[in-house]
Amino acid sequence: MPVVVLPDTGWREAWRDAARRLAAADVPPDEVAWDGVAGLFAPEPLPPAQPLTVPRAFVDLADTVLCHRDPERFALLYRLLHRLRHERGIMGNPADPLMARLEALAKSVRRDSHKMRAFVRFRELPGTDDAPRRRFAAWFEPEHFIVARNAPFFARRFADMDWTILTPDERADFIKGELSVGPGAPKPDLPEDASEALWTTYFTNIFNPARIKLDAMRSEMPVKYWKNMPETQAIPAMLADAERRVIQMRSAAATVAPARAAQISERYRSAMPKAPDRIDTLEQAGEAARHCTRCHLHCDATQTVWGEGPADARLMIVGEQPGDHEDLQGRPFVGPAGEILAEAMGKAGLAREEVWLTNAVKHFKFKPQMTARGGKRRLHQNPDRAEIDICKWWLDLEQRFIQPKLTLALGGTAAYALTGRKEGITRRRGKVEETEGGPVMLSWHPSYILRVPDVGAANEARAQLVEDLRLAARFVA
Repeated sequence: MPVVVLPDTGWREAWRDAARRLAAADVPPDEVAWDGVAGLFAPEPLPPAQPLTVPRAFVDLADTVLCHRDPERFALLYRLLHRLRHERGIMGNPADPLMARLEALAKSVRRDSHKMRAFVRFRELPGTDDAPRRRFAAWFEPEHFIVARNAPFFARRFADMDWTILTPDERADFIKGELSVGPGAPKPDLPEDASEALWTTYFTNIFNPARIKLDAMRSEMPVKYWKNMPETQAIPAMLADAERRVIQMRSAAATVAPARAAQISERYRSAMPKAPDRIDTLEQAGEAARHCTRCHLHCDATQTVWGEGPADARLMIVGEQPGDHEDLQGRPFVGPAGEILAEAMGKAGLAREEVWLTNAVKHFKFKPQMTARGGKRRLHQNPDRAEIDICKWWLDLEQRFIQPKLTLALGGTAAYALTGRKEGITRRRGKVEETEGGPVMLSWHPSYILRVPDVGAANEARAQLVEDLRLAARFVA
């Protein structure tokens, strides 16, 4: 019978190598003895290494179960590995007794790993001249061999300091950015740490005596970990004082509001601006739009961006939606796209004061994005068809009250809102289309010109926008 003797250190790697060789040679599990330490039997030579393919799920399960303290884990994992050669679907059968037991071992390891990440408490060590980084150490007593498994987590979390985690079985050291794992050590005599008193004070002050559930607390923070956690020393006193604090909290609870509170609230509500009950004028439409909640876009936008210009404008220019600048200022076409449009209108002989400028969608739609410096910017997103259809109610009001001789739609969103057609701009540009709201002409949106990467193509689109604006000016003259 082959006897596999695993070393005191590096036994995980030794098991993997031995199991791979034995399984490739199809050695039955009952003919293999796994011994954690060298015994009376001399180890037999293992079969030569051969290629062996196993599912990724087995590798993950084995890496977890190997951390368990159960001495039978080596034999159980090899039994599963051997069965995988003949039963490829066993990993997907949780009712199999072997799989059920291994999953129970893995669950225990994962839970212990979670507890280690939550309950390790570092203490700062005195600094030295040759170690400019701050130094910390911690003592922890896990149920299983999980130090190597959890060490990379702590290395990522505390990458700016040197630290050591000591346990009875293993230790992890992170010195000058290098992580190493070695054998365990006895509990060290760590120095007192002033930050522990601050942490205990914080822990005491966030304690809510009205929500005590001892079973739940012990489940999430098992008593066996308490001896190495500074804040747990305050728990007995907090529990003993809980009833008095609950009575104190009840006595300090809010009383019934006085009668005058309702009158004050009513005066406050009546003083708040309201949308007009009826919309009979362009001004009333604009005031109502400022209170619009017809779609979800109002939740994130700064404000409604209503149209701007003379109420009897002969030309209405409709864009897509407000951008970042428009959302902050509350005016249409005041950002980079507005500069392109203003330049084109000047070349076409159109003044901003003569035109009604607006957008198909009245609220800014965006997605927050982190910048390289850690801040956030609002990244423009195109409105979808539902948002365009909902906001068309306001666009129809603008057309009805202004009654322009021509409406110029800039870009696909405005074209769809005004004509109901999704065809592209290229073949329709510069042509007048009849709609229920009156004649509509299509052209490029200035933001499209800003996005064109080719300089020649951008200049051509800019010239076409000027040409279309001249056609629109002649149409309404």
